[in-house]
Parts: sequence; C-alpha cells; structure tokens
Amino acid sequence: MTPTTVPKTKETTASVRCTQKYAVGSPASSNARPLPSFHRFLTKVIQMNQLHTPKASRNQETGRLSFIPSVSPAPAALRRRGGEQRGPAGGAGPTRDTEPGATPKTQNTSAQTYRPATCTFPTVPASNASYSKKSARPNGRFRSTLLTTSALLLTASALSLTATLPAAAVDKPGDKSGKGSTGQAKPPAKMSEIGGTRLGRPGTQVDLGGGAPVLPKDLTAKSWIVADAESGDVLASHNAHWKLPPASTMKMLFADTVLPKFPKSTTHKVVPSDLAGIGAGSSSVGIKENYTYTVHDLWLGVFLRSGNDAVHVLSAMNQGVPQTVKDMQAHAEELQALDTHVVSPDGYDAPGQTSSAYDLTLFARSGLQKADFREYAATATAKFPKKQKKGKTTERFAIQNTNRLLTGDLGLAPYKGIAGVKNGNTTNAGATFTGVAERNNRVLLVTVMTPDSDEQFAVYKETARLLDWGFAADGKVTPVGSLVPPKSAAASTAPGAAGTDGDHGKAGPAKPQAHAAVTETEGSSGIGIALAICGGILVVLAGAVFAVRKKWPLQPKN
Repeated sequence: MTPTTVPKTKETTASVRCTQKYAVGSPASSNARPLPSFHRFLTKVIQMNQLHTPKASRNQETGRLSFIPSVSPAPAALRRRGGEQRGPAGGAGPTRDTEPGATPKTQNTSAQTYRPATCTFPTVPASNASYSKKSARPNGRFRSTLLTTSALLLTASALSLTATLPAAAVDKPGDKSGKGSTGQAKPPAKMSEIGGTRLGRPGTQVDLGGGAPVLPKDLTAKSWIVADAESGDVLASHNAHWKLPPASTMKMLFADTVLPKFPKSTTHKVVPSDLAGIGAGSSSVGIKENYTYTVHDLWLGVFLRSGNDAVHVLSAMNQGVPQTVKDMQAHAEELQALDTHVVSPDGYDAPGQTSSAYDLTLFARSGLQKADFREYAATATAKFPKKQKKGKTTERFAIQNTNRLLTGDLGLAPYKGIAGVKNGNTTNAGATFTGVAERNNRVLLVTVMTPDSDEQFAVYKETARLLDWGFAADGKVTPVGSLVPPKSAAASTAPGAAGTDGDHGKAGPAKPQAHAAVTETEGSSGIGIALAICGGILVVLAGAVFAVRKKWPLQPKN
C-alpha cells in the first residue's frame, strides 16, 4: 500500500522533565541525560503514579520509559490500546516485517505537541558487580536512601567505598504462530555454561521461593530467558544457550556495533552497490538509489521498519558487508556472546547463522547503555524521506515500529512499561523477540525465540506473560545465573575474583558443580552501593573493588 503523504510541519520541541529541551527527532536529542539526582528521581516516580491517566499520550499509556526521548513525530491524537490510528507500513510497498494477522490502518499525521510521561527509569547500567541471594533487593528500589545512608556511614567511619534466504526473507509473515523450521526438535543435552552451569542445562531453570508465582503455563517457545537488566540476575530460563536462527533480532548486535561509528547528522548518497546483495523478499523501509539520507534516517529504518535496505546502506558506509560482519562477530565475542555466529548483518536467514536467547539479551543490555540506541528502540512512529529534489527531502511518509508490544495491534495491547527492543520473523527462525520493560523501578529483559503455538502474536504474548511473571516474582526467586559483563570488563575484575563464586557469572565453561551457586553480597543492588569499611585490612580490598566498579557497570553512553 502506498504510504500516506504527510504534509510538512514545523519541528516540534519537547521539554522532557528529566532531561533538557531539544528538538524531537534532531541529532541533539542524543544529548539527553538522566535525572541529576536520585531524590528527583523518586519524586518523578511518585508524580508518574499520580499523573497517569487512562487516555494519556502513547508514551504515558504504555508506561514507556520516558527518559528515553522518542524520535517520533508528535502523535496526531490520543490513541487507544490495540493500535488504533496506526500508520502505513512504510517503504515503497508492503514490507515483510508485519506480523501475521496485523491490521494496518490509516494514520492522521497532523502535528501535536509531544509531552512525555514523567521520568521513571534513569539508566540501564547493565551492571554485573553483585548478586543477591534473592532476586529482589528492597534497598535497590530506594537508591537515594542508599546514598544518604552511605554518606552517614562515611562520616561515622571516615572510610567508604562507592561500589559505585533463498531462505525465507527476514520478517516475512509465515503462519500466524511464527513457528520456525530449524530442523532441531530438541535442544542439545549440554550447552554453553557462560553465566552459570544451570544455564547450560536443557529445560526450564527456576528456583521459586516462598510465595513466588509459578511460571506461566502457556509458554511454547524453544528458548527464553528472564533477566534483571540492572543486576544481571537471570530469574528464570528455558534452553537459554540453545543456538537458533535469530532473524531480525540480530539487528540489535548490528546497531550496538555500528551505531557509535557515525554521527546522526552524517549524510550519505545511496549508490546501486549499496543495495546489492539484499535477500529476496527482505523487509525494507523504502530506500532509493541516488537519494541522500542522514544516518538518523537510516537508523529509523533499521529500528522501526527492520529495513534490510537501511542495514546494507549503513554497512556500505562501514566499508562493506564483509567488514561489518567481521566487526559484529568481534563485538559479540567481546560481549561473551559465544553462541552467536554472524553471517548476514541484517539477520536474513543464512546457513550457520545462529544466536541464543542469552546472547540476544546481552546485545540488548549492551545497546541500552547508548542513548541513541535507547531512543530508536523506544520510538513508535517517525517520518521517512519519500521524495527528494536536488538532494533535499521535499516529502516524508509515516513509518511505524513493528514491535507490537510498543505499538499494539488488534487483539494485542501495548505492554505497560515497554521500551523496545527488537522483533524478528523468518520462515527458518520463526518469531523472535527481545523486550525491555520497567515497572515499580524494576527493569527486566526478556527474550523469546520461536514459539510453537497457533496463537496470534504468540511471541509477544509469551513475552508479556514472562514480564508479568518476572515483576510478580520480585524478591521471591533465587537467580539461576547471570548476564556476564564484556570480556574486557571481566578481565579487569580478575584481581578481585577471589571473593566471587566461579560458577555464577563466569566468563567460560565452569567446572562441574552440584548446583549453581549464588553469591550473596551484603546490601546488593543493581547500582553502586556505598559501603562503610572499618577494618584496616578491608581498605586494601575496597581499593581493588573500587577499581573494578570504575570499569563495570558501564555508564549509559551518549
């Protein structure tokens, strides 16, 4: 369907309460910063609960992490759940990124001021420094209280530490279940043990404590994982290291690898060779030869429309597809995502191309530390160049994110608190999805691969069930593993590794153990905690640990 022509409107300026003012969709939006103080953070959380209304703008209605400034144009009108007033598919024609059963609708694209919800989630630090015996850490919810307490302890003791295809095309609709055809009926008897020995075992891994809810019954995916985005605790998993085709979720690794290399304002004129080698039937955003695009436009095409054409143009800017594949593989190894073998940068089905639920979660966690990555992943709609004259864009059309938990669809409501990250669907891989969501100051990452279900939007619904379970299980389960830090960060922690169990969070296959041990740390949380040290011997240890924390968790990058 030909995209609806959108009249040009003046640039809309948004004032985000937890950042500075910037033009929505402009390169300057990447300069957004989290709240300057934890006290203001708590105030904003309270305000969000007070100001939430049933018919707020989409950012409020879905509970999206509003510290992530959308690069979308302003929505035309207040939207209801279920995806009403949806935009056109985008591109020059129907793309292959649409989920089976999705119902496109016409979108009114007139301008409206964009007012994000109150800030509810300042960072995704992707820390890995401490692990509590219980997954919930009550003091992790009151970060300002922790800092205040630590300051008092510092004064009292004078010693402190801030732990501060022709495989099928990418996203091509198959049957409505999103079943794949990988040819593997059962997971290997033994898989990678990175992150913990239990993560290498086939089947479901979970340790329920008293009062913990049971896992949802309607889970059919070949592989899935539920993890705390901040601490790295894996709350539950199912065949977490099973090597499977990733489909377009591979684009998370592509973005995490290539996005930092080019400023958003950089322009590139597309030549025919840039679009060479795109798989038949690939999803696309509608890039045209001899048109000039900004890097910002190209990333909108990657994140929103899962455009393989946009991936190939960015790869051409990065010295070509072979070099990009090489860069992605090197970055995967740096992240310790060793189940991943990259063949095509866009995730198009290719012999030997694999990843795992565990690895995809590592990619999302790493990417979410980059401001631009967070912005694009959280963007529901945007406008993409349609016509140009003398290298200048004269007309744009609306594109909408294919992440159904972000935008909703008929029979599927947007998930409250969702903030991305990426979906995929191929005949070989089936449906795959990684999502991040925040609720009550708790941030969870869930990856689901290849549901074996006839349920429409099964990959999204199973993700939503696992997110619901994860939030409800807060404080009632013992982690079964962890998301490991990058290799370079892990190496920097080596001198202080003596106090850490060799199984939980290790950087390679572990020695056989009777069970996956969980390191218990005093007052652990997903962010740095100030600890009062009163013994002279502990001062030396404190210095070593401080050096480790300087390296990991990584701070969100702009």
